Amino acid sequence: MRRRPTALRTAFSALCALLLLGAGGGAVFAPSAAAAPVAAPEPPASPGLITAMQRDLGLTERQARERLAQEKAAFAVQGKAERAAGDAFAGTWFDATSGRLTVAVTSRQKADAVRATGAATRIVTHTAAQLDEAKRRIDRQNAPAGVSSWHVDPKANRILVRVVAGRSGDAKVKAFLDRARRTGPVQVETVREAPTTFAAGVVGGDPYYTGNVRCSIGFSVYGGFVTAGHCGGPGSFVRGWDGSDMGWFQGSSFPGNDYAWVSTGYGWWTVPVVLGWGQTPDRLVRGSWEAPVGTSICRSGSTTHWHCGTVLGRNETVHYAQGDVYEMVRTDVCAEGGDSGGSFISGDQAQGVTSGGWGNCSSGGNTWFQPVNEILNRYGLTLHTA
Repeated sequence: MRRRPTALRTAFSALCALLLLGAGGGAVFAPSAAAAPVAAPEPPASPGLITAMQRDLGLTERQARERLAQEKAAFAVQGKAERAAGDAFAGTWFDATSGRLTVAVTSRQKADAVRATGAATRIVTHTAAQLDEAKRRIDRQNAPAGVSSWHVDPKANRILVRVVAGRSGDAKVKAFLDRARRTGPVQVETVREAPTTFAAGVVGGDPYYTGNVRCSIGFSVYGGFVTAGHCGGPGSFVRGWDGSDMGWFQGSSFPGNDYAWVSTGYGWWTVPVVLGWGQTPDRLVRGSWEAPVGTSICRSGSTTHWHCGTVLGRNETVHYAQGDVYEMVRTDVCAEGGDSGGSFISGDQAQGVTSGGWGNCSSGGNTWFQPVNEILNRYGLTLHTA
């Protein structure tokens, strides 16, 4: 991609010099056949990332480093633990207090098998399959204004429905909640504001524009990048941060989903990097393992730059004014207009693209993202990794 000539890009330029194949292609040097393969050393957490976690999560430096190590271990256990739970599986989350992955199960016998993988367990009543089916029945209802979102909460073993403060007494909201309670176990929670998308009008000096909308690049894929669907429809032309021609929206879905992919040309190319905006060194992307609920996560966007927080919920349905969006992930990372489409990353693992939320980076709030693996699978794309 083209780069703006600022000191903010120094680290990014250095990474590009090492990683890029270039616009016209090139070769990647491999070890000779006689050389024994040597695993690359694990890069230490950057000072900027640790600082952001201290600022946004209220941790000390030592706590931040310990948490990153614990979350990496939880990533490794998650798949094995879910397979061990089998049809008794009822969800997972990372417990920041114990530093371990917790798996909810409906069988004490299965709990023993799960603990053998290294995860903690909790015995609950409802399986994930039962709660997911109840949520799908709620998804088929028409949510009124005043209902913010709903998702399966594995800790509570309930479906958590969020209602905007002051709207729980509305007749349509009460009727929606009554119907929701008939589908399965439901818990209601109040939030300050209704969610909105985070697109913005044209502002100079930011990653890309389509029409009169400014949004943020998510992750590089071979041939372009992924971003939010509400930022542009199929065929929409895209200009880069400098106003130069960049590419086209090849696929886009919103509402229902909130994802899109843009093919790039005109001298732009892709790199496996998420911008740190001078607050942390630019982050290399090495994969897309899904972070469990409770893990730390950071977001990069063209308006508010780099902020961190925690994964609060998965497979949430978000009720925007334009319609519902399904299978979203909720975080307490802040965001503002223009951050839409930007990167959510946990460690060096791509998580998703910013969709919308409520609040801002002065008072806080919640932000949802669309999981990146769903976008890759939908369009047959390959994530560009380091």
